[in-house]
Amino acid sequence: MERSAQRLGRALVVIVDDRAAHGEHDDTSGPLVTELLEEAGFIVDGVVVVHADTVAIRNALNTAVIGGVDLVITVGGTGVSPRDVTPDATAGVLDRPIPGIGEALRSSGLAAGAVDAGISRGLVGVSGSTLVVNLAGSRAAVRDGMATLSSLVPHVIDELSGLDEA
Repeated sequence: MERSAQRLGRALVVIVDDRAAHGEHDDTSGPLVTELLEEAGFIVDGVVVVHADTVAIRNALNTAVIGGVDLVITVGGTGVSPRDVTPDATAGVLDRPIPGIGEALRSSGLAAGAVDAGISRGLVGVSGSTLVVNLAGSRAAVRDGMATLSSLVPHVIDELSGLDEA
């Protein structure tokens, strides 16, 4: 997501992990996504850890959108188990889906050997003027997903920033 020295905007990271939310283990994905976002030129407002619960996830996403962040990255809860509800919660928040980016994340993740990324039901879309991206939970899926997003996110954010001028 490199784009000169200029800032791309504000971002928030939402980690969907029952065990981390219960304090049973430390979240390691949040710091990784934060580091990658900051390297790309984002100001990261923070990392929020929530339970794998549709209402909790939706509340975190709505808070980010209302707070005016440009990008929300969720990590985890995109698979096929009954507790994987991140895409279901995200669908209720999106105004316009961007299925091509979700397909690119699945394709590149699978090619990189991140099986969870390849079978992810993760969604990507716009809520208000915020881009929302669901990434699968493995570190490999996060690293590959962030690399895949590097050329796409600045373009989407540029287009969304023009909404204020319309």
